[in-house]
Amino acid sequence: MIPSLVSLADIEAARELVEGVFRVTPLEPCRPLTAKLGGPAWLKCENLQRAGSYKVRGAYVRISRLSDEEKARGVVAASAGNHAQGVALAAGLNNTKATVFMPIGAPLPKVAATKGYGADIELAGSTVDEALVAAQKFAEETGAVFIHPFDHPDVIAGQGTVALEILEQCPDVGTIIAGVGGGGLISGIAVAAKAIRPDIQVIGVQAAGAAAFPPSLRAGAPVRISNFSTIADGIMVGRPGDLTFAHVSKLVDEIVTVTDEEISRALLMLLERGKLVVEPAGSAGVAALLAGVTKVKTPVVAVLSGGNIDPMLLMRVIGHGLSAAGRYLKITVRCADRPGQLAALLALIGEQRANVDDVIHQRNDPRLRLGEVEVVLSVETRGAEHSDRLINTLRAAGYAVITDRD
Repeated sequence: MIPSLVSLADIEAARELVEGVFRVTPLEPCRPLTAKLGGPAWLKCENLQRAGSYKVRGAYVRISRLSDEEKARGVVAASAGNHAQGVALAAGLNNTKATVFMPIGAPLPKVAATKGYGADIELAGSTVDEALVAAQKFAEETGAVFIHPFDHPDVIAGQGTVALEILEQCPDVGTIIAGVGGGGLISGIAVAAKAIRPDIQVIGVQAAGAAAFPPSLRAGAPVRISNFSTIADGIMVGRPGDLTFAHVSKLVDEIVTVTDEEISRALLMLLERGKLVVEPAGSAGVAALLAGVTKVKTPVVAVLSGGNIDPMLLMRVIGHGLSAAGRYLKITVRCADRPGQLAALLALIGEQRANVDDVIHQRNDPRLRLGEVEVVLSVETRGAEHSDRLINTLRAAGYAVITDRD
């Protein structure tokens, strides 16, 4: 049986509930994307929403519609972070106790923030799906109301309010693109956008290492993937919901995938050029546009769905993004072990206007020939072309060079 779809009227009613409670997040121009696409590109900054993501919209609509008796029993949820914070904040605003199950490896800042909003935290399982099972068991045992992160009409309606704002802020929008995990956000966006402007293109983006929608759409029903891995923990979901699958299969124009390298590159661009802190899942739409994995009609709006990123992960992703953009190069150089050789090597790199970040000088590796030394260098460059020029210069000077690309 096909579930009943959420309607535009449902989303407009949800808008009345969240109005004045949460931010109408800004729509910011993105010049790098505009230049690449040849038409206006905008960023819907849900990373600046209360609790750091759009998730608080759906959580608030769901919890605020509970009866007094249900609120007295409390609510329970499972999440890697953003839904957790949304539920914790929404529960507090509704004077309801919240218990949140999070994967054991959930980012510590997200765990701390969820506690800060007043929720009790339980760590269970290594994935969101495993945490979901534990949360549902807790609901059965205690009577707490389970707040699903995506597969509920109220949650989808709440997330759809993002699209109402986009259509008011950019009435001529041609494409709306956003990251997809379980599908709640893209479902709500598609309902509102297609009801008001059927010509709008709605595109969802999944991480290639955690993409359950493409095989599900091919099969005509939700399919669970057994192996998934991505830096975008916010969209790392193993199976679409029944309700969200019904929305996506009927209303969403396309689901595409991006690699972790492409996500890292997008996150770096948003930080460097847009001055916006965005988590990997939140940059998935921008990653798809930068990578050119889909054709879009402009003006295009990419939803930055969240900004809750662990600072340690941010450091690693920035490094990953720099490497993916060809601006951070790790090279291994083998040369003769004699006085002045290292100085000559570094001088040659300096002549090419590259900046040496780190040097490891090894002469005792058994793989090295007698009288040979190995130098491992981390080098900052101006991009892929500059990196190639540096490598070619070193090889032309007689150095044996191995790069992290080899």
